[in-house]
Amino acid sequence: MATLKAVRGTRDLLPAETELWNRIEATARNVFARYRFGEIRTPLFEDTALFARGVGEETDIVSKEMYTWEDRARAQSEKPQSLTLRPENTAGVVRAYIEHKLGETGQLQKLYYIGPQFRRERPQKGRYRQFWQIGAEVIGPPSAGSESPVRDAEILEMLATLLDELHIEGWTLELNSVGSAADRERYNEVLRQALVQVQEKMCADCQRRAVTNPLRVLDCKVPEDQPIIDALPKITASLDQESKDHFAQVTAALDAAGVPYRLNPRLVRGLDYYTRTTFEFTHGGLGAQNALLGGGRYDGLSEAIGGPKAPGIGFAIGLDRLVLTLQAAQANQDFALSKGKVDVYIAPMADAKNAARLGAMNAAALVLARALRRAGLSAELGDASFRLKKSFEAADKAARRIVILGEDELDSGVLTVKDFSTGEQKKIPRGELAAHLRS
Repeated sequence: MATLKAVRGTRDLLPAETELWNRIEATARNVFARYRFGEIRTPLFEDTALFARGVGEETDIVSKEMYTWEDRARAQSEKPQSLTLRPENTAGVVRAYIEHKLGETGQLQKLYYIGPQFRRERPQKGRYRQFWQIGAEVIGPPSAGSESPVRDAEILEMLATLLDELHIEGWTLELNSVGSAADRERYNEVLRQALVQVQEKMCADCQRRAVTNPLRVLDCKVPEDQPIIDALPKITASLDQESKDHFAQVTAALDAAGVPYRLNPRLVRGLDYYTRTTFEFTHGGLGAQNALLGGGRYDGLSEAIGGPKAPGIGFAIGLDRLVLTLQAAQANQDFALSKGKVDVYIAPMADAKNAARLGAMNAAALVLARALRRAGLSAELGDASFRLKKSFEAADKAARRIVILGEDELDSGVLTVKDFSTGEQKKIPRGELAAHLRS
């Protein structure tokens, strides 16, 4: 019988890896809390129409990459519902905003999420079919200031703070404006005309997009198409004055806050709901696929999926790629892994031939471990059947210190503690053990 393995494009995260993941997530939660973001958790699957209407039917995500199936109808008279594993989280957050009438509060909603997304892409380094994102959205009625350029600048400043607190050095913020819906329509027509002369020289996807959605041509990653794309008209020439003024206020706020950026007129992002500000944070340590995170403004998304006017801006961090970046920066001491070592290993000792004493010493060790754990310390429990040498070998791999609990220690209440980093060994009264281990 063949050995079962994880499905292609997925993988297991073992404890040695999840320690770093948890520390990244904890740092993100800490930063988000300081900016008054609250956590939202949306379902892993949604009605397929949410992504078709929200993300855009001509995007690669909807046309090629989604995991979609027909759910069984509850009755013969019902049609099966088309469901999709979420390929991104913004549409689901906006759907929740509408469904729960969060706009009726009259306040900005600042929401963040951490969780898996699903796309049927070609697996490669840092890119999986089940992948994890940390993201956030600021959304609300216009009366709450949701359209203000300062919201864009605040999100970008918060992301710069997060990357700095994760000690990621050498990041670059790439910035652009794709304008309003009218600007995009105008630019699409300019692109369509420009592509007539060159589309036959481009890849099959670009030839199709040149007719159906020319803006998506700018997303092409085929190397041979890049010189053609570089020569196409830039979107900045198609922006109206209002869009230009909005973008100028965003960049002015970033300049004032000291957040560096680089203008990239080709940056349009891969989703149809984006308007005005779009951005990516990139890092050279990731190679050709160098985006750490990206996002932008989506002022018409709520209306597109049947909700009220609710301008918003958000981002998603590829957690898999962020981990790769941090793992590559091993000089970073703050995020060096501890290799899972606990504060103390408790080694009970007893005569291996005396089953009753083995049981009694193991029970005593469990009581000691419980007390230390309740005092806030981490502990690994040994076994009284181990010889002393085996206990020391196990302890050295698992913990920073070992506590010997034999018959004499149990009777006297004075325990033997050895620190593996210094080699120092001491006798410590049981009542002082937790304080000693903390020090």
